[in-house]
Parts: sequence; structure tokens; C-alpha cells
Amino acid sequence: MNKRPIAVTGVSLLMMAAGVFGLARGFAGTKTLWPFPTDLIWIVILDLTGIACGVFMLRGRNWARWLTLAWIAGHVVIASFFMRQAILVHAVIFVLIAYLLIFRSDVQGYFRGAETRDGVG
Repeated sequence: MNKRPIAVTGVSLLMMAAGVFGLARGFAGTKTLWPFPTDLIWIVILDLTGIACGVFMLRGRNWARWLTLAWIAGHVVIASFFMRQAILVHAVIFVLIAYLLIFRSDVQGYFRGAETRDGVG
């Protein structure tokens, strides 16, 4: 059994925390729940996706690491429209997480081992 690299644990916990924080911030910014604000639907979907990415990366699912990168890349794009000063911060976070989840051999081995354990690969 492949031991989970600390990088995977750290990124997974970061994703789950970001999702929970985003949900809390989204609901706190809502003045009323009826009529239901449509922006809140997108907030809930995106933040639950972030939480799911973190949970399934802890379980060794390869698709979750790629969805995590897409999730963060989406935040870089969103930041470019609304918060110009946050583009650099989001881009640096994306590059760091991309390095941790893609280019490290221990992480590659962990996700490859999880696929063979589950009979997926």
C-alpha cells in the first residue's frame, strides 16, 4: 500500500478548508434565502466541488487531483475579471499546487497505486 505523501494531505486539507470557507462566506453574504438567490447556487456548487476534490484526493482518486487543478485555474480566471490584484496570488497558488500534484514522483506513485488497488487502472 502506498503511503499518502504529505503534499497530497496538505493540498486536500487546503481544498476542503477553502470550500468550507467559501460556503460560509457565501451564506453570510446572503441577505435572504427566499426568494433563493441564483448566485448562491453557483457558490454552493463550486465550493462543494472543492470539498469533494479534497476528500477524494485523500482517498487517492486521480481524477480529483486534475479537478483540483481545474478548480484553481477557474479561480485564476474569475479573479482576472473581478480582483485584478488577486490574479498574481491565485496564479502563484496554482503553480505551487500544480507542482505538488503533478510533477512530484511520490505523488504520481500514490495516485498510480490507488488506481491499481481499486482495479481502475
